[in-house]
Amino acid sequence: MRLVSVIGILLAATLHVFGLHFYLDSDEERCFIEELPSGTIVEGHYKALEWKADENKYILNPEIGLNIEVDEVATGDSVVKTLGPPEGKFTFTSHEAGDHTICLSTNQTSGWFSSSHIRLYLDIAVGAARHDVEKDRAHANKLSDKLRELNDKLDGIRREQQYQREREAQFRNLSESVNAKAMWYMLIQACVLVVTCYWQLRFLRYFFADRKGL
Repeated sequence: MRLVSVIGILLAATLHVFGLHFYLDSDEERCFIEELPSGTIVEGHYKALEWKADENKYILNPEIGLNIEVDEVATGDSVVKTLGPPEGKFTFTSHEAGDHTICLSTNQTSGWFSSSHIRLYLDIAVGAARHDVEKDRAHANKLSDKLRELNDKLDGIRREQQYQREREAQFRNLSESVNAKAMWYMLIQACVLVVTCYWQLRFLRYFFADRKGL
């Protein structure tokens, strides 16, 4: 349970998302303040629905545009300033640590007898710090070098195994040849021994026969 709690705290520290909806009238601006660390990626998803009295519901009007402005409070620098469609998203990365204002308004203007009434849905996800591209590239190159080194070692092992198989085949052929020669040598030796014994027996027989004759 303690490990789960720690993981939950770490996830909450690296990424948090909040979603809400609010109402806007023509020429009205709504701002939010978000405290961000330096180099943090923020992504916002929004959808603006306009109230149609004749249909008695909120609809997506493609003619409505949404002004999105993000500024750094401390420096006053503008991070994002754009006009988007009625449904979309915006993304920015904080340059300096501190408070940032996120302001939203429509491009509709109020008339004497009419004004737009907007229901705006907004989801903002604050993520972890942006990746270091050079560091990621160096890490990828290091992994590629290690993979290439492993492939070279595997090739060396395959060559060594092939060499050992060839040597085993040569040793087996040599052993078979030596065994065959040893068998022939034993056969020849046995034949010589038989012939020698036969000759000695015959010689002894003639020798004793001659001795009797005397």
